[in-house]
Amino acid sequence: MHKIPDIAPFRAKLASLDAQVAEPNFYSDQRRAAEVGREHQRVSSLIEKFEAFNLANKEIAENEAMIADKETDEEIREMAEEELVELRAQIETLENDVLRAMIPPDPTDSRNSVMEIRGGAGGDEANIFAGDLFRMYSRYAERRGWKVEVMSTNLADTGGYREIIFNMTGEDAYKYLKFESGVHRVQRVPVTETQGRIHTSTATVAVLPEAEEVDIEVRPQDLDIATMRASGAGGQHVNTTDSAVMMTHIPTGVTVYCADERSQIKNRAKALTVMRSRLLKAKEEEEHAKYAAERKGQIGTGDRSERIRTYNYPQGRLTDHRIGLSLSLPSVIDGDLEDVIDGLQNYDYDARIQNLLKAQVED
Repeated sequence: MHKIPDIAPFRAKLASLDAQVAEPNFYSDQRRAAEVGREHQRVSSLIEKFEAFNLANKEIAENEAMIADKETDEEIREMAEEELVELRAQIETLENDVLRAMIPPDPTDSRNSVMEIRGGAGGDEANIFAGDLFRMYSRYAERRGWKVEVMSTNLADTGGYREIIFNMTGEDAYKYLKFESGVHRVQRVPVTETQGRIHTSTATVAVLPEAEEVDIEVRPQDLDIATMRASGAGGQHVNTTDSAVMMTHIPTGVTVYCADERSQIKNRAKALTVMRSRLLKAKEEEEHAKYAAERKGQIGTGDRSERIRTYNYPQGRLTDHRIGLSLSLPSVIDGDLEDVIDGLQNYDYDARIQNLLKAQVED
């Protein structure tokens, strides 16, 4: 007996979506049409996967009956037995595909990502490591054909960044990057180390779904905006005009500083993008906290205080502590993040499937 929950609600949902798509004015609201279209594709794919699973089960039953029938020709029986082995090998994968398809997608998965990297413990080496992480994510973005737009930087005197905030624009960017939030630890001999001792330093990464105006209402009266001349490294022009922007959301105290652009208007726009994304992330975390018990066993909390990964240079090894995955460090730090991201997503899917099945038993 399979463990797939009742498929009937999904068939009903597909019928409802079919009716919406057939409405004469369906495409008059482009945003709604896109959302319904995506959901229609998802549910249709789920039904197709279930039909394939159902067909495989029927074929298994037919082959078993054929093998058990004493009147079946010996050659036919052998063919049925060979086919049965193949079908049984397929059925677990088909069942898992259906269960995964039943899990509703995170509504922010299709969003772009705002990422924030800060040097943590370890002084100059932590800032240098923050720069290494930025290059790693930039190269990963190149592999996926995404665009990287720097929103704000605070350069460190010895190299790297005290802080860098940037936007990842591309298909499903947040879906692939959302598990990168947390403390990243590096173990290596710093270039400034004269005795060859290995140092441990950290950098924090925060990944935020890029918010839209409809997600978070930021009222002008709730913002305290100050302009000033930019300070620190960043080019000759930054100190000549009051182009830097410090934006504070009064109700929450969230503050954003942007100074990378020559134009104050552009810095204000970037600051508002980061502000909305931070507020949306805070809203999501508040919702997630309500279901903390259900999330046990899933991949952390996305909290930047949680140590998630170690980059061990002497041993050439990267270890993700959440899923116990170890990979060759040189290729990963060069932007080859596919294996670690796939591992994190698969682990998350498995945990959510267990929650789905647990809910089925409780119902």
